[in-house]
Amino acid sequence: MTADKPSLFHRAKGRARRAVPTRESMEGNRWLRPVAHRVLAPPLWRFTRRSVPRGVALGLLAGVLVPLAQIPLAAVLAFPLRANIPAAALTTFVTNPITMAPLYWLAYKVGTWILQLDARVPGAPIAANVNDSPGWIHWLFAQAGPATIIGLVTIAVVSSVLGYVVSSVLWRLWIARKWKKRRRKAV
Repeated sequence: MTADKPSLFHRAKGRARRAVPTRESMEGNRWLRPVAHRVLAPPLWRFTRRSVPRGVALGLLAGVLVPLAQIPLAAVLAFPLRANIPAAALTTFVTNPITMAPLYWLAYKVGTWILQLDARVPGAPIAANVNDSPGWIHWLFAQAGPATIIGLVTIAVVSSVLGYVVSSVLWRLWIARKWKKRRRKAV
């Protein structure tokens, strides 16, 4: 007989627990001592039905919009929003070196689709307001830049809303499953 191997979910959960800093490790960090009372507030580290979806949405927003220092930004923004810091930090990993190129390509495509609306509006389109410059520079500042920025903002907002809704639904399903197991054991 072979020993039961933990499922992929349980292995990922174990890795996540090891990767996310604990309260004790943060208490020992000398750089965090001035703000330790804010960072180590228990509600920011507790996994609740309201804080986890907020953390997921915040992590997706910071992960898509900000190319660098995503985790510190998500952690700082978690304070006023009372979001779960570990959930916010973990969901910033949605954007990584492998996913960045497809994300920026998708952002460019979404942005060009949105900016096509600009061409149908009477008057001069946005691209006409950029000075004439050499070929690729003109393309970068007149078409690719605005399209990518608008696409990134759109993707960030949509993914944050979807992340909030999906994590809320999954949380409810998980709790319902736990209650069902508890009822079965009681009977």
